[in-house]
Amino acid sequence: MEGALLTLAHKAGLEPDRVRTELPRTDFIPFESEHRFMATLHHDHRGNGFVYVKGAPERLLEMCRLQRFEEIEQPLDPSFWLARIDELASQGERVLAVAVRQVPANHRLLDVRDVESGLTMLGLFGLIDPPREEAVAAVAECRSAGIRVKMITGDHAITARAIASQLGFTNVSEALTGSEIEVLSDHELAERVSRIDVFARASPEHKLRLVQALQARGAVVAMTGDGVNDAPALKRADVGVAMGIKGTEAAKEAAQIVLADDNFASIANAVREGRTVYDNLKKTISFLLPINGGESLSIVVAIMIGATLPITPLQILWVNMVSSLCLALALAFEPTEPDAMSRPPRSPAEPILSGLVVWRVVLVSVLFLAGIFGMFKWALAQGADVEKARTLAVNTLVAMEVFYLFSVRFLRTPSLTFKGVLGTPVVLVSVAAVVVLQLMFTYAPFMWRFFETRPITIAEGWPSIAAGILVFAILEVEKAIRHRWFEASRGGSHPSGTAAVRP
Repeated sequence: MEGALLTLAHKAGLEPDRVRTELPRTDFIPFESEHRFMATLHHDHRGNGFVYVKGAPERLLEMCRLQRFEEIEQPLDPSFWLARIDELASQGERVLAVAVRQVPANHRLLDVRDVESGLTMLGLFGLIDPPREEAVAAVAECRSAGIRVKMITGDHAITARAIASQLGFTNVSEALTGSEIEVLSDHELAERVSRIDVFARASPEHKLRLVQALQARGAVVAMTGDGVNDAPALKRADVGVAMGIKGTEAAKEAAQIVLADDNFASIANAVREGRTVYDNLKKTISFLLPINGGESLSIVVAIMIGATLPITPLQILWVNMVSSLCLALALAFEPTEPDAMSRPPRSPAEPILSGLVVWRVVLVSVLFLAGIFGMFKWALAQGADVEKARTLAVNTLVAMEVFYLFSVRFLRTPSLTFKGVLGTPVVLVSVAAVVVLQLMFTYAPFMWRFFETRPITIAEGWPSIAAGILVFAILEVEKAIRHRWFEASRGGSHPSGTAAVRP
């Protein structure tokens, strides 16, 4: 903002260095949010003193008694200035007012009382600060993800609404100002904060109250800020986000996240990455638990019915240490799902082992149990000895793991697509590694001695692959039925999401 004012001075034919020499600064009052202005004291070479003030137009109008036009001073006309302020603000410009007051030559120290009254209004500045294109896109992405973005600013209410319109906010027809917030009770503020998206002329105290009001409505609040006075609101928010470039150390200490580039789009990117990490964690759990469940059930059931173990403990150790681990690692590198930023947020109280995960664990465990036992019994019925039947059972288990990997990569959407079948480079490398290791497990003579396995022919191995394909098909049908039932029960409505508050 200061750079824009200096540029304007150059365009107006002023030389800032010459002005500083002719009218040096002798004292100043820095900008404070409670004052909403800054003031500087200057003395010329004749000793005359001048106080120049710039700040919020409404605040300076309260402090002015006169206005100056073409070097002629006359009584202040507030309606004229208010109309000009609204005209500039409606264009989305940040409006600053400038006023002056002459003081005695011996006046060398500046106090707030020196500028609270008796000023002469000189003019208005309109500063254009359009939102970045990526910020507009990020707000739209947040809306699709169920995040209600709100703006808290110290700017004029009309300016704030115009910028909110450019950003694509939901409600730009009204704005709540700091003076209006002060007269509202906590209950009244909580009622209004849910439907209003723009808050103007807000102080740090107002920001803190707004965060508390949103939380009282059950919202999960992410608050961004950069100043010392933002620290209480950043600390109170569920997720405090400080600016890394222009943010103060107090703001960074109070926040949980620091943006290295001060870009709002980075918040949307962080939400996307967070959902990706959570999805991949859920996929990994949904992958490993059923596999171990199927292996455990096969041993438990065999013991309970007094049958021969279809897989030995050492063979289970091989599957868990090699095949399962290798395939599960691939899920950690899964890309973001297409609907990650178009579905509503999950509830903070939702456990990682949700009903969907528990159902998937039970269903897949039963399918793996059926595949392992079914292949073992089928091999014995075909005249194979116990070692070869166990080798077929282990290969069936690994084949079901491979096909289940392709199914679990998409928990909510179909996996039987070109993208789903093709996989990712990491998935393909992991599957290739498992195939090589399983060939070694089956055909390497030293593995026969370690794991009591036997080589199998291609004709004997096809049923194992068929079992994997069958598991994949059953899970795709289950996924389609569950998706249709969920859409019907939801009725097309979206639950309320989190709220991101941006000053």
